[in-house]
Amino acid sequence: MSALRKLTLAISMWALLSGMFLLAAAPVQALGSSQNPQSGSVGLEGRVTAPPPTQAATITTPGNGQTVTHTPITISGLCKTDLLVKVFSNNIFIGADLCRNGSYSISADLFSGQNNLVARVYDSLDQAGPDSNTVIVTFNDAQFIQFGTRVQLSSNYAERGAPPNEELDWPISISGGVGPYALSVDWGDGTTPVLQSVSFAGEQSLKHTYRSAGIYKVTVQATDHNGTTAFLQLVGVATGKVGQSIASGTASTPTTVLQTKISPWIYVPMIALFPVIISTFWLGRRHELFVLRKKLQQAESEVKY
Repeated sequence: MSALRKLTLAISMWALLSGMFLLAAAPVQALGSSQNPQSGSVGLEGRVTAPPPTQAATITTPGNGQTVTHTPITISGLCKTDLLVKVFSNNIFIGADLCRNGSYSISADLFSGQNNLVARVYDSLDQAGPDSNTVIVTFNDAQFIQFGTRVQLSSNYAERGAPPNEELDWPISISGGVGPYALSVDWGDGTTPVLQSVSFAGEQSLKHTYRSAGIYKVTVQATDHNGTTAFLQLVGVATGKVGQSIASGTASTPTTVLQTKISPWIYVPMIALFPVIISTFWLGRRHELFVLRKKLQQAESEVKY
């Protein structure tokens, strides 16, 4: 191989390796929510796995064996910070709170009669940890005894979110009691609680727009025609995180979108060296033809003599 050919190959390899190095060094951003695909970027999407929580929450209030005559009651205890705590009564979801500074507190409704309360922690992937201690509370419900029915609130989502300045849609269900119902929602962000009238029991859609990112305590209250009341505490998230499902026990798959910004400077070495590579090949070819011509002339001279 001629010297020019070797030089050409070396320059080509250098340009290729320079481009690969710049591509590998391009900055990578982790985005919580974005419109994809985006111009000048490569989107990679996947599920980040982690082991489920191993430390159970505890219920310290109310005490085991306690009897109450009014709701809501406060259910509180200890937990691991930043985990979502969901409280169940007789295996039915009745409220949620985010664990802050090692504790949680939930204003919850109860069922008439005996309530077996259990708190369960969930991580950001909606993976459940161990159950807490079981606390038995009896609710002597005078309203139920009087009217034979009592309004109840439920939702398939303990936690639900949307990006700031985008509308959050939260389905809840009203059952029992006698319509019409007065529905009040405090979204926990300092705005005036929303009041609305609902004629019939069934699924309702609560809508709200958070103006700034954060985690908010959402309190829903329903009152029926007879004056019976129901309460439900939830967790609203203004970060774009998809809500967690209670009915199925699984959440919409959380994803982390990795966006690699490709700088236009990555192409500069290859563009700058392209004419050099072409001209070097051309000169190398010219040199080879010149050498070949000289050899032919030398061979002809040797034949003549």
